[in-house]
Amino acid sequence: MATFPSIDPNFGATKTSQPTVRNVQFGDGYSQRLRYGLNTDLKVWNLTWENISETDSDTIETFLEARGGAEHFDWSPPDDTDTYKWICQQWSKQMTSAGLNQLTATFQQVIEP
Repeated sequence: MATFPSIDPNFGATKTSQPTVRNVQFGDGYSQRLRYGLNTDLKVWNLTWENISETDSDTIETFLEARGGAEHFDWSPPDDTDTYKWICQQWSKQMTSAGLNQLTATFQQVIEP
């Protein structure tokens, strides 16, 4: 199992939650909500690495390209000490100045063996 390189993203990373919920609206104005599925609240992280070296940005980009957006990897979010499985299907790299880059990526949590 591949583990994401230990290059920490910048502060300001954004975690998104959108639990899977089924809503039933009754005719008298009442509604009922029910969690749908086993893993109903998988997370999405939008991450940025600013002013990182060409070497570090290449390390991250090579790691993500090797997984091709389909293969999961292990990573610990900034607000957690536990490691979870993630995929990354979108990232971008910007050359900000000589030898320094900015890289952004979206990590989606997955449940796999």
